[in-house]
Amino acid sequence: MLTAASRVGCVRSNNEDMVLAHDRLIRSDIYATEWMTENLDRFVVAIADGMGGHAAGEVASEDTLANLQFYINDLPRGLASGELEEMLVSWLQSINQIIASKGHEFPMMADMGTTLVGIVYYGQHYYWMNCGDSRLYRFRDGELTQLTTDHSLNTLRGEKKHSNVIINCIGAGCKNSYMDLFDFTDDVLPGDVYMLCSDGLNDMVPDEELTRLLAEGANANKLCEAAIIAGGFDNVSVAVLRVLQS
Repeated sequence: MLTAASRVGCVRSNNEDMVLAHDRLIRSDIYATEWMTENLDRFVVAIADGMGGHAAGEVASEDTLANLQFYINDLPRGLASGELEEMLVSWLQSINQIIASKGHEFPMMADMGTTLVGIVYYGQHYYWMNCGDSRLYRFRDGELTQLTTDHSLNTLRGEKKHSNVIINCIGAGCKNSYMDLFDFTDDVLPGDVYMLCSDGLNDMVPDEELTRLLAEGANANKLCEAAIIAGGFDNVSVAVLRVLQS
């Protein structure tokens, strides 16, 4: 089961976040769906947290997720795990160039960029990918674990703080954008909950509260509400993927 929500928050006037929820792009909206993996050969769930002046961040996040959706759907069948990983790395290099070129072409979009965190299901394998400081967490047996590592100065310095300067993203002048990519198929268990979020959630809501909310079965919109109640200083976007018991 998948729930997704993207909210503007209490301070910002526009929402630069976007969620790709399987077959739908979500911004300033909520969504829920359910499917069986036996009936699908691929899907992707991802969050992009855009950055840049004017409406540029909105453009970067939407262009990135729309391109990713098309790319995953257009992949040939039967790729081996290593082949898929190579293609995803190639895609990242391509979309980084696309976003950068658009920023050069249109001065209003100069230096626009976006983070990206996502789960890709393909060929009965689960992969997570990360570029930037949006996050993927796993909730299992009452314990919340951050699976991704923030690409930030704080991480380099070994510090655990809130919002920070990122050192990797798509666009925004990042010439050597890179992606953490991991096949975690063998570690997916029935009952697992995977939560993807922009930093508008984890900057506002401590892990202890996120753990409590997920234990109570909170959906994506409920988690966004928690960030907004806490002050909502940034856009906040969440996707919650629950692996149902067989």
